[in-house]
Amino acid sequence: MLKLKNIKKQFGDLTVLDGIDLELKKGEVAAIIGPSGTGKSTLLRCINLLETPTEGTIEIDGFSVDSKNLSPKDCIELRKKTAMVFQNYSLFKNKTVLENIMMPMTLVQKKDKKVAEEEAMTLLKKVGLADKRDYYPSRLSGGQQQRIGIARALAVHPDIILFDEPTSSLDPELVNEVLELIRELSNEHECTMLIVTHEMRFALEIADKIIFMEKGKVVEEGSPKELLYNSTNERTRSSVSYTHLTLP
Repeated sequence: MLKLKNIKKQFGDLTVLDGIDLELKKGEVAAIIGPSGTGKSTLLRCINLLETPTEGTIEIDGFSVDSKNLSPKDCIELRKKTAMVFQNYSLFKNKTVLENIMMPMTLVQKKDKKVAEEEAMTLLKKVGLADKRDYYPSRLSGGQQQRIGIARALAVHPDIILFDEPTSSLDPELVNEVLELIRELSNEHECTMLIVTHEMRFALEIADKIIFMEKGKVVEEGSPKELLYNSTNERTRSSVSYTHLTLP
């Protein structure tokens, strides 16, 4: 469903991604872990072409692009297959909650406004915020804003949702409400999810696959049990704390 081959990204002389190969099946949930500054967020941004890879190919649901021969049409088609949930919510402050969710449907997908409104309300109910439809983002908590961001991502029915540390900007008491929503979505298996996170317990509970990255490379990948408990890779073991995690 998602295939990355030899993805590289350089900023001048700095190599941020150094030959990433990765495959995810349809409906699979994968968590990317690893030290800060190792290229995890850059990888997500390359997948939906917010950053153009220096080299490599990206394939989503049979549609493939080569980073060295990208056309504007390629970018549009690939982005239609993805949605991204950012660390800082990225909601339009001058739009209501309902309008924020409707925008990708009316502007990108050209849906009828009434149809978009109905679908947006369905999503608001899904994330438990139907009563906030006419609120502006400034009136919402960080957790509520992130749940709206997730609803907006779902609005375009993407093949894959990319979560870039979705709880990193939240106060500790708000983290669980966002994690619980993502957990519910993962149980539905309606779309593939790739999640950059530092929440190890969450990764253990939710992911079908965990990917450990360091210095722009995939060091190891496997099931949560394999990677968090039985890894034979010294670098992986030294970067993961095992003592506070219990097998479900």
